[in-house]
Formats: sequence, structure tokens, C-alpha cells
Amino acid sequence: MRYVIVVIGCKGRHFRPKSRAVFDSFNLKTDAVYNFLLMLGLILFCCLFSSIHTNQPFMNLSYLALGDSYTIGECVPAAESFPAQTVQQLRQAGIAMDDPRIIAVTGWTTDELEAGIEQAGIRGNQYDFVSLLIGVNNQYRGRSLENYEKEFTALLEQAIGYSKLGAARVVVLSIPDWGVTPFAADRDAEQIAREIDLYNNANQRIAAHHHVQYIDITPFTREAKADPSLVASDGLHPSGKDYSRWADRISLIYQQMISGK
Repeated sequence: MRYVIVVIGCKGRHFRPKSRAVFDSFNLKTDAVYNFLLMLGLILFCCLFSSIHTNQPFMNLSYLALGDSYTIGECVPAAESFPAQTVQQLRQAGIAMDDPRIIAVTGWTTDELEAGIEQAGIRGNQYDFVSLLIGVNNQYRGRSLENYEKEFTALLEQAIGYSKLGAARVVVLSIPDWGVTPFAADRDAEQIAREIDLYNNANQRIAAHHHVQYIDITPFTREAKADPSLVASDGLHPSGKDYSRWADRISLIYQQMISGK
């Protein structure tokens, strides 16, 4: 934000301040003009001072979203992914936001996300907000919980490193339960739920240890068992309708982070 003070010179009697280093001279027609300009300068200075000390951003805020198919919004328009809807909700709340930077690919496991981050070329960059959602493909491929815990911890520490304010501006999202979707109709939904819960217990514990906000969206996804509108056209991934509920939670937390609550 820039302020420009325009000084108008008028013919008339001369006012010469003692310090020539600041002003050469003011040609003011009346004292009223001089007082007006002085008051205007004071008002503009107060506005600038207030802007600085209330932490109002001078540039758009940035958001880095790390994950897999759930982060890119597989089978829904890009504008309906949860990172895109989160940014849109923040903009509607009057917060200037850049488009989200998304690093995610359908099918990625924790180690593949780590490699993807390295290949994305963002080393040295930092963002105002960072979200992390990863692990469903570890569970789907039958990888051990111990392996997930180790690799998820490393990813979360990376996410914190990419945040301008560290852990204070990072959120972890729980893993959705795909066992209730039509895609899993011929699978053991109860076993999938148990395994998802174990993974989520682990990522929630790790998030708490690193003092990171945790958002449990798994109950939302389990409602798809009775509400088909919460599932995308592939019968597996969430619909934009479900992602909007995730965005509600994330955008609220980000607004609280901005306000310092």
C-alpha cells in the first residue's frame, strides 16, 4: 500500500520553515491552506501507521496444498477441489489470496509425495498457509503403519518448513474413508474403516506433537454411505459438495489464524 502526499504551491505570502533540508519554501496564500495540508499529512501518516501495526497484508496471501487425489479433486472440476474452494471462501471473507499451489497426484503414497515435492522445485519458497493430506494409498497398498508414521512425520516437518510462520499456519486433514463408496462395494468396509482409523490416529498424534491444527473430515466422507451426492462420478472420490464442507472448516481455521484467535 502506497501513500502519496501532493503539496500544492500557491502565490501569496511566504512561509519559510527553519529547516531548509526538509522544505525549500512554501508559498501559501492563507494560513488555512497550510493548516489543511498539515492536517492531511497527519491523517495519511496515521493511516499508514495503523496499517503497519494491525498486521494488514500488503500482498496476497499464499496457500500450499500437499497430498494426493483428494487434494487435486479427482473427478471434479478444478474449482471444486477443497484447496480452490478454501481460497474462494477466504476471498469472499475479504482476504486477498493467490490461487493455491497444489502438489498432488492421484495414487501418491507418502514417499511419492516427498519425491513430488522435491521435483516441484519449491525449495526455498515459503507460504502463508500449508495443508497436508496423505496416506490413503499407503493403506490401500497394504503398507505398514510404522512405515506411514515415519514418512508422514518427515512430510509434516517439510510442510512446517514451507510455512512462513511454521507450525502455526499448517493444517493436517484426516484420511477419508473410501470403504463406504460404490467402488468398494465388494470389499470389507469394516476392515477398511478400522485401518483408516489406525492411520488417522497416527497422523493426529503426530500433528499434535508438532503443534499443528488437525481437521477430521473422515466423518463427512462416511456420510456418503447414505448420501450418493457426496461421491464423484467415479464412485470413489468425494464430490464438490463434500469438498465444500472441508473448505468450510479449513477457511474458518485460516481466518482464525489471521486474526490471532
